[in-house]
Amino acid sequence: MPKRILTGTVTSAANEQTVTVSVERRFTHPVLKKTIRKSKKYRAHDEKNTYKAGDSVRIIECAPRSKTKRWEVLEA
Repeated sequence: MPKRILTGTVTSAANEQTVTVSVERRFTHPVLKKTIRKSKKYRAHDEKNTYKAGDSVRIIECAPRSKTKRWEVLEA
């Protein structure tokens, strides 16, 4: 099964080797037929602490790195 790749914006880089990435998805509501924006935050592994808040990054699924980290940052 292929690993998922998501695109999002770094919202926090306060922790060592970890960034918080907010990923937004848009879809049409099935009844209202209105475009809805939903966002979700993911904790991703950033080995060299290269990304700062506001950067646009791509993240990929990986084996669990810690209690909350299941993603790692691809080269943006």
